[in-house]
Amino acid sequence: MDSETSRQIPATIPAPIPKTLARPNPAKDRDFLNHLEAYLGKRDGVDKLLKVSRYASKIILASSALPESLILTQRLKSFDSSIGLSRKAFRLGKFVQDLNALRNSHFHSKQEILLSIIAYGGEGFYYFIEQFVWLAKAGLIDTKHLKNLGKISAWFEFIGYMGSISLKFRDLKKLIEDEVCLESTIEVAFLRGNGNQVEEGKMRKLREKKLMKKLSIVQDFADGLMALADIRDGKGRLSAPFLVSLAGLVSALISTHKNWVSC
Repeated sequence: MDSETSRQIPATIPAPIPKTLARPNPAKDRDFLNHLEAYLGKRDGVDKLLKVSRYASKIILASSALPESLILTQRLKSFDSSIGLSRKAFRLGKFVQDLNALRNSHFHSKQEILLSIIAYGGEGFYYFIEQFVWLAKAGLIDTKHLKNLGKISAWFEFIGYMGSISLKFRDLKKLIEDEVCLESTIEVAFLRGNGNQVEEGKMRKLREKKLMKKLSIVQDFADGLMALADIRDGKGRLSAPFLVSLAGLVSALISTHKNWVSC
């Protein structure tokens, strides 16, 4: 989604800053506890840790590894229910980020506009409706509306993920094209005997970005599968409790990694 434009070279080029005087990179100098503090300071960071905990417990329950009569089984079910309600509280006002993402996007085609509206609009409506689902489960709204709200929420979530996956496949295709072009540049520089450290650094960053994009697509597929299971009320092979719980855990681990790297 980004394009390069030619820039005029300034008349006076400032001298490079010596490495000894260069400003240290805070991301590299920060130790684990400081990094963890920054991570836990983000709403998404805490939310994803709760998500990991919830779906890990769901996998244990879905695997039938523990007998129903065991006290631990009942406690895990209570924990699952409590975490689910807590995560909905973390989504209050989260639809605003989708509105801003849609408003600040730079579109290059009508197809991109349509996919962005589907992706951000679907997810935004999902988060908006989830606020009322939380209020119903918290007891402020009559629970007779809970089933309909949940169904509408799941449909918008599923639609949003379909749009998001389409956009990310377009981005991935562009990254692959950029990688091929950069590989050609490095190969030519190597044949000419020129140094290519800058290009190799760009290649590392490009491949890291491509890996994160692939992980993001896997995450959207996993979340889409869970939304589909909610739409179908848990019916069908793709809605099996263990499969859905596994998809939830995969999604949670990927998003936890993404949030950890970005903070």
